[in-house]
Amino acid sequence: MSRMYFGTDGIRGTVGQAPITPDFMLRLGHAVGRVLRKEMARPSVLIGKDTRISGYMLESSLEAGFASAGVDVWLTGPLPTPGVAYLTRALRQQLGVVISASHNPFADNGIKFFSARGEKLPDAWELAVEQALQEAPAWVDSANLGRARRLQDARGRYIEFCKNSFGSDLTLRGLKIVVDAANGAAYHVAPDVFHELGAEVIPVGCSPDGFNINEGCGATAPAALVKAVKEHGAHYGVALDGDADRLQLVDAQGRLYNGDELLYVMVADRLAQGQRVAGAVGTLMTNMAVELALRARDVDFVRAKVGDRYVLEELAARGWQLGGEGSGHLLALDKHTTGDGIVSALLVLQAVVRTGRSLAELMDGVDLFPQTLINVRLQPGQDWKSNARLAQAQADVTADLGKSGRVLIRASGTEPLLRVMVEASDAGLAQLCAQRLVEAVQA
Repeated sequence: MSRMYFGTDGIRGTVGQAPITPDFMLRLGHAVGRVLRKEMARPSVLIGKDTRISGYMLESSLEAGFASAGVDVWLTGPLPTPGVAYLTRALRQQLGVVISASHNPFADNGIKFFSARGEKLPDAWELAVEQALQEAPAWVDSANLGRARRLQDARGRYIEFCKNSFGSDLTLRGLKIVVDAANGAAYHVAPDVFHELGAEVIPVGCSPDGFNINEGCGATAPAALVKAVKEHGAHYGVALDGDADRLQLVDAQGRLYNGDELLYVMVADRLAQGQRVAGAVGTLMTNMAVELALRARDVDFVRAKVGDRYVLEELAARGWQLGGEGSGHLLALDKHTTGDGIVSALLVLQAVVRTGRSLAELMDGVDLFPQTLINVRLQPGQDWKSNARLAQAQADVTADLGKSGRVLIRASGTEPLLRVMVEASDAGLAQLCAQRLVEAVQA
């Protein structure tokens, strides 16, 4: 059975268009509830959301769907995705539900799920839900309806969890940090975490109105953070995305550090503490310079498909702890079961504080290969895989680059986009080659 609704990161789309509609969400909650009740007579689930105006509507619909299947519901209100994952595990819930479209604009929304252990669920579970969606509903009677309640201290619990990932013998005192929460789920969490650890915090992107999530701010628009860091004379800037599972960092000079570089710093910090790091997992997009730098330090490196769920799968299969993507999804599985932008920022800043060295100094000698990434919007039904002109162009570019670069072409798992990436030792060559490929797609 193929999946009709689930993509690489749950179910996502434009609000008001199938499947992001209230009637579907009621059906989804009911279907998920029926799947859960096959394993437990009275399951309980936790629902959190980001700050999109549509979150209230979808939350109510899901709540009704779960209740109609005899499932109890805990509501956290706005809370980062990794916060939902943590509380699902801490409160012994059978399922964690996140209402968010992550880094997408406010007009989009989506649903993703976490297991009782706070982990992404396997494909088999998603298929079981899709099967239940095709079946007629089985409403429980009044005596067996699920009940809903609000978890009043969700924010405080998650703040303490984040703080506990930072060395108990360390402090951020003396550091001025700009925190950009993308007007998203961490707006009332992230500033307090860094402040309570001693930093002087300048919050930006922390005034959500339901419509401004990710709008010109956050990890997907870091120019605002760079500007704020310079204006305030801050030491560092931390940018999260709408659901706070993604991170970008900026130093005092306005230099932006992506997920590839931050992964290297996290590995290097553990090595500096005398810990053994058997290996790290990146993706097909990870910069070659990071792979070479890790291997030079006897740390194995493996590439997974693009998407944090695939990085997670590879880490679990190998028993490793550290992995991530250039987009800023970073994983430290001994700290959390899923990617967490706040925790990742603390692990990087921990390395800065512990060594007394700047991020630039910690990255000394690791010079990223220039990459050009161009997103090409796909038309409905456009079959790029059978495009003979694109195939020929890719073969030609690959031959021209030889061992000095590489090409990666892939479809986005969340948007109708084709991502064309060229990595080369020369920035001009990477740009030229990427443009050749884009022209072949659009021809």
